[in-house]
Amino acid sequence: MSTKDQAVKAQAAKEAPGAGERNECDVLILGSGLAGSITGAILARQGANVALIDAGQHPRFSIGESQNPQLVEWLHILAARYDVPEIKHMLDVKAITEHMGPHHGRKQSFGFVSHRKNREPDPREANMFVIPKMLTEAIHLYRQDTDSYYLNVAAKYGCTLRQNWRATDLDFDDDGVTVTGANGEVFRAKYLIDASGFRSPLAEKFALRDNPPRHKHHARSLFTHYVGVKPYDDVCNYPEALRPPADSPFHGGTLHHLIERGWFWIIPFDNYKDSKNPVCSVGLTFDERLYPKPKDMTPDEEFNHYLDMYPAVKRQFDGAKRVREWVSTDRIQYSSKQTVGDRWCLMSHAAGFIDPLFSRGLSNTFEVVDALAWRVLDALREDDFTAERFEYVERLEQGLLDYNDKIVNSSYIAFSHFRLWNAVFRVWACFTTPATMRQIQARQSFELDGDDRHFKEMEKSPYTGLWWPDSHAFKHLFDITAETCERYEAGEIDGDKAADIVFEAIRDCESVNTPFGWKGPEDHRFFRATTPTMMKFMWWASTSGPKEMRDLGRSMLKGVVKQGIRGRKVS
Repeated sequence: MSTKDQAVKAQAAKEAPGAGERNECDVLILGSGLAGSITGAILARQGANVALIDAGQHPRFSIGESQNPQLVEWLHILAARYDVPEIKHMLDVKAITEHMGPHHGRKQSFGFVSHRKNREPDPREANMFVIPKMLTEAIHLYRQDTDSYYLNVAAKYGCTLRQNWRATDLDFDDDGVTVTGANGEVFRAKYLIDASGFRSPLAEKFALRDNPPRHKHHARSLFTHYVGVKPYDDVCNYPEALRPPADSPFHGGTLHHLIERGWFWIIPFDNYKDSKNPVCSVGLTFDERLYPKPKDMTPDEEFNHYLDMYPAVKRQFDGAKRVREWVSTDRIQYSSKQTVGDRWCLMSHAAGFIDPLFSRGLSNTFEVVDALAWRVLDALREDDFTAERFEYVERLEQGLLDYNDKIVNSSYIAFSHFRLWNAVFRVWACFTTPATMRQIQARQSFELDGDDRHFKEMEKSPYTGLWWPDSHAFKHLFDITAETCERYEAGEIDGDKAADIVFEAIRDCESVNTPFGWKGPEDHRFFRATTPTMMKFMWWASTSGPKEMRDLGRSMLKGVVKQGIRGRKVS
């Protein structure tokens, strides 16, 4: 740019709306997606002066559309702990439909179907985990609606908003941070949270990215929205005896079509009776080393090229039409050397990302929100913003990435061998229930006595970032699984031997519950915990399970009883 052009640009900035204005705030948040907006709402609700700024505007397309049980419970916790009742509007499909409109789907299950090139899938090579209704419910989030809604919630609680506001300079000193926008407007804050995602201004300023990313998993992605995608249950041609239970069809949740080192996702928004949204989220995520990005294909051509290889998946798209432009990425994994510093935090997807498999993105995000929010509020009260007081947030963010990398990498390795995948699937799924119970127990205790220590105690765990971070048994099983899959990948053992090792480790693990059938025969592929099954599980956990399960089961049952007694007294 010439000197004359620079002078013209500078003069235009001075004359733009907001140019030269200086705004004081306690906390400035970059990025107004769900992470930024809900964090802003929480902090503002608790009395902080918050500025929430974004280089784009709402409504807008975003991925991260599928919930998991732990995410739902983190939302419960955030709503209770920080007194933001609107967060509860994302807890189940009925609530989200009432408060944000009939555009969201239900997430009844995680379904997985294995495919081989140019062959019909073997109906025996499919499995499913149906989320126990007694435990929680989950949703497919139509993100343009949810994100706009929570931006408005943040504004309701007092956040200062800026959309289409691009930060061009971040200047830190001992007393705070000065953020300058392209229009010349300036914000002065005591603390900066970057929730902007991959293109983080903070990561760029401090050169925080690992180059290359430190994680073992590799994948790139294609994704968009379609209309007219058929339910897999209507096109799969499976015998009735080999289908999932009639009340838990593939179309009732998130469907994963597994291919060698990759998977298609199918996330319908039309699978709830009151939904009026015909859209389906569609993606293909696969190892870029095996599937290099072509230079001579459009994204449409590339996606259809892979559909042509898998006839049962292709039938779902017969007559379907794309309604958005494709997003076609290079490798989607990234990581950061550091995620907190004096007066700043690189939050969640600004810190790093692994893969959308298992829907851990938003769950990880809101676990970080919970850990960060109370520390920021304490820092504001005590005027101490040193990195040391946020050290747990650093460990949490790095741990979430590292453990997620291990299970996702193990899964991609196993996709090409169904027995091994079936074992890895059980390792992932069998600890989802106790991990969520752990959160429920802490929330129940807090709702009874209002003591924040119940949540702080959860942070005192040996394996920060693992989804059941207190469990030595789970950590051991998890490590055996990752090591075994890597040995299979390296050619040291074959797939059946690897599957034998993981299945044996599952059977030997005392904390793997028996009522759900995780230790049962390999041909038990659809795991659906009915209310009687959950009752058996709670009895096992409270009486005959190992100590870590007995402690968890008894604590949760006590909480249920105490809440029931309190409810009767109130009525």
